[in-house]
Amino acid sequence: MMGDDAIGLIAARKLAEEVPNMADVRCSSEHGMALMDLFVGYERAIIIDAVAMPGMSPGRIIELVPDDLRAIPNPSPHYTGIPEMIKAAYELRLDFPDDIRIIGIEINDACMIGSAVSKPVASALEKIIYCVKAYLLWWQMADENRNN
Repeated sequence: MMGDDAIGLIAARKLAEEVPNMADVRCSSEHGMALMDLFVGYERAIIIDAVAMPGMSPGRIIELVPDDLRAIPNPSPHYTGIPEMIKAAYELRLDFPDDIRIIGIEINDACMIGSAVSKPVASALEKIIYCVKAYLLWWQMADENRNN
């Protein structure tokens, strides 16, 4: 992976160790339609990924939902994003999550090949883990309340 762009995979690997009984954690460097199979059969999902948004400082964490993302103007099977994947899943009537959260981490440079994760982005790792665990606990409580 490329420097800061690896933060999602790093966070997912750490979460896999910390929440083995709370969630299925999947790691992938794929994007768009290539991710679809990872979501089938789940009610909820959290995506952890690097983001590059104007005016944000590296290491800042933001929460997004799919509706916050712009569709790709000219998608193709080789170049799609999350909105196109979700649309295709619903059109195919797949058993797909109704609740998808995206934990985005602002990065320095998505094109730095072979470099380590920058200090500001690496320092956000524990906060990312905290945010995901908070969602998992919230969803667990919601399920328990629904079942009682």
